[in-house]
Amino acid sequence: MPLPRAILFDLDDTLISAYERPDVAWRAVIAEVGTLLEPADPERALGAIEACAREFWSDAARHQHWRQRLAEARRVIVAGAARALARDGQPHWSEQAGVRLADRFTAYREERMALFPGAHRTLDALRSAGVRLALVTNGAAATQRPKIERFELAHRFAHVQIEGEHGFCKPEERAYRHALAALDVQAHEAWMVGDNLEWEVSAPQRLGIYSIWNDTQRVGLPADSRVQPDRIIERLEQPRLQAFHQIVQLLDNREIRIHRLVDDGVHRHLGAPAEQVRVAHQPVARRVAGRA
Repeated sequence: MPLPRAILFDLDDTLISAYERPDVAWRAVIAEVGTLLEPADPERALGAIEACAREFWSDAARHQHWRQRLAEARRVIVAGAARALARDGQPHWSEQAGVRLADRFTAYREERMALFPGAHRTLDALRSAGVRLALVTNGAAATQRPKIERFELAHRFAHVQIEGEHGFCKPEERAYRHALAALDVQAHEAWMVGDNLEWEVSAPQRLGIYSIWNDTQRVGLPADSRVQPDRIIERLEQPRLQAFHQIVQLLDNREIRIHRLVDDGVHRHLGAPAEQVRVAHQPVARRVAGRA
């Protein structure tokens, strides 16, 4: 398979480390704020917040509304967790403490966002090879545009498409069609790369776009998944960051070699057709963009 005429890239947890492992982030912030949540037990606090966040983000319509208001959404989630603890007769935190916790979580996420190693090199190599690139990301302009500028991505794309600037989003069909039209290509001439099985695999596949799933947590497809990516790529766990996969070499007319860049500069082959990739032994819930 030769390189396509165009590739549509997702942003969060594809090019930059942004929203992975909210459980780890919440645990760190709860430990950081210490006595702020007293008399609530830290582990019960974490469990209540995680449960509330899962329920909150599981509804597609609610997800679309609140991802435009992330900081406020986190306040709503923390307040809901406190109410849940109170209903169960458990100690919980005050409204003021909840606001401070949610806002610290938002700041924590911002502080730890980072470009995946090799991302710039991958994009630059693809552009040099003549591949037209589009960045297609959901979220508010006030949230997404600063990331794009912060990580020096805008000039690397022929087209940048932010939900909050365009008024439509993945997985709406017009989101992909608009990006394709901006690049002046047809669906069968393009690839989509991203970490969300619905937004970057299932929906674009329905239009005829070759879809590559970025399995950010290396868990494999859920055992009951009806979504079958055309290709699956992974990232190596690093002490602070996840490495980004780099497409570096066209092997022949049947296969692309996909590499991942590791900290010591050694490249390892890991690309595999979807049917050859392992499936996790335990079912994994379909992931939504859990930005809590």
